[in-house]
Amino acid sequence: MKKLSIFSALFIGAFALAQGIKFEDTNFATVLAKAKKENKLVFIDAYASWCGPCKLMVKNVFPQKPVGDYYNAHFVNAKIDMEKGEGVDLAKKYNVKAFPTYLFVDGNGEVVHRTLGYVEENDFIQFAKDAGDPSKRIGTLKQKFEDGEKDPEFLKNLAELTMYNDAEFSGRVMERYFNGKTELDKSDVQMLFSGIQSTESPLYKTFLSKKADIIKIVPEKNYNYFDKNIKVSTIVKKSYNNDTKTWNDNYFLTEAQKFLSKDEAETILKRAKSTRALKNKDIATYEKLSLDLYKDTSATSSEELNSLAWNFFENVTNKASLEKAVAWAQESVKKDENYANTDTLANLYNKVGDKKNAKLWAEKSIELAKKTGQDSGDTEKLLKSLSVQ
Repeated sequence: MKKLSIFSALFIGAFALAQGIKFEDTNFATVLAKAKKENKLVFIDAYASWCGPCKLMVKNVFPQKPVGDYYNAHFVNAKIDMEKGEGVDLAKKYNVKAFPTYLFVDGNGEVVHRTLGYVEENDFIQFAKDAGDPSKRIGTLKQKFEDGEKDPEFLKNLAELTMYNDAEFSGRVMERYFNGKTELDKSDVQMLFSGIQSTESPLYKTFLSKKADIIKIVPEKNYNYFDKNIKVSTIVKKSYNNDTKTWNDNYFLTEAQKFLSKDEAETILKRAKSTRALKNKDIATYEKLSLDLYKDTSATSSEELNSLAWNFFENVTNKASLEKAVAWAQESVKKDENYANTDTLANLYNKVGDKKNAKLWAEKSIELAKKTGQDSGDTEKLLKSLSVQ
């Protein structure tokens, strides 16, 4: 009876695992060919390994039986890391800039519908139904807009749907939406803030003209802070030449000092250069600027310190700089101990050769992960490697 009970438990467990979305374990070209042959759309979970909402979808939504039943019946399903392998080129092709993004693609590789973010079971199934309904697909909705549709609810939904993959189009939709609004609510202000890309955007004019309405919903200091950031972002973009990878320092400092102090403008320029250097994999410049920017970290948040320390772990090889990153990670932990920064500290200790502390903080990180329901797989691999040394 005991053996039968064990067998039953294993069977039930296996059945539970098998009832969710079944993803193809093959390359994208093969997935497209299968979809074309079966006259189905491809569903792509475009994710990144570090993305928290992506992991929650895998844990909470993809395994649900109703989700699996619908997606397995109507789509060929693919799960692709957009930062690895063929995912890198697919991210460029499909303009994936936020995670998780869900793409619905036909057998020719053309996107017919898309959405993004963590969503609950029912909404996730509804997205799939919309993808299968030609009248609700992105292309149809865009054409409806071009034909002059002015319904506020339609415009708002379309703006949010296209915001992260077609910012220019989304801006046009929002412009029409706000031109028809006489009164704003909280969700309107959130959408407006999300849609403004620069001071040259038509939405920025809306932002300025509706200040009186906006500061009824958000504090005026928040309005002014956002305004400053948009101005800075616009100047940064104009100061950097993407083709030559060079900065026009004089332009930035001249324009920025119209609303910032000289010290603040110089610090912001250093931060912008540091961020761009990391993106360009100019690690020497990134390292030098970061060490200069973070001499005093007393006012730096735990999250920012952890991000900085992790970037050094991933990219920097200089021992003295790595020791500085250890100090940043220690301060991050001191300010707010959590799974992420204890993991960073463990990895940094390992990289500088302090195996004893690496093991101690890896164990601590795993303990915190279990308490908060985090995935500690990578930390467990680190601890295992330390245990066999």
